[in-house]
Amino acid sequence: MFEVLADVLQPYKDLVGNIAAIVTVGQMFSGSFICWDIYKQKSTAGIGIMPFLGGIVMGVLNLKFGFILRDDTMIQVNFIGLAINVVYLVIFFHYSHEKVKVWAQMGLAGALSAALIGYAEMEDPALVENRFGSIITAFMFLLIASPLFGLKDIIKNQSTEGLPFPIILSGAIVTFAWLVYGIILRNKFLVIQNIVAVALCASQLALFVIYPSKPKAKQQKQKAKKAD
Repeated sequence: MFEVLADVLQPYKDLVGNIAAIVTVGQMFSGSFICWDIYKQKSTAGIGIMPFLGGIVMGVLNLKFGFILRDDTMIQVNFIGLAINVVYLVIFFHYSHEKVKVWAQMGLAGALSAALIGYAEMEDPALVENRFGSIITAFMFLLIASPLFGLKDIIKNQSTEGLPFPIILSGAIVTFAWLVYGIILRNKFLVIQNIVAVALCASQLALFVIYPSKPKAKQQKQKAKKAD
């Protein structure tokens, strides 16, 4: 099945590769919608910092991986992505009312990035590509799945308010594009990686269907009625 599908899609290799690259760059701007929401409410209330911190850590790690692979395209794309996420984080920090907490979270993200870059520098050059790639994959899964950590509150409140819909939707599109490209390349590692990523994104998108986001005022009224 895998080989048959790869043969069918082979003539579209360049097209799918270009689409995957374009949607990846486009995904980097999905955080602007969240920043717009932050700007409108003049606060980061109900909006988590993880998408932005995760974007910075992933940018740093993928940038390092690009240097390991000596891939100029990967270096350029991730440099742009890193710069964009830094801007998002600055906006988040500016409107946050818990700046000490944000500083602490930024410090942890910086320490994690430094530790992993240090590991990549010390690792055996013959092994670093596969091992560092596996670390990036594991972190990517953690980042994609992070919105599900609040699943208990989503079910309790019956609302997906606070989940980064633009990032989740764009993530689903990007991972699907790379899944198709991985099939064309017959790269099982890339296929498995993106099958898991697509499944995680799809499960989160399903939450928006099951529990549509409700305005806070409406939620408060519902809580008041339950209390009565």
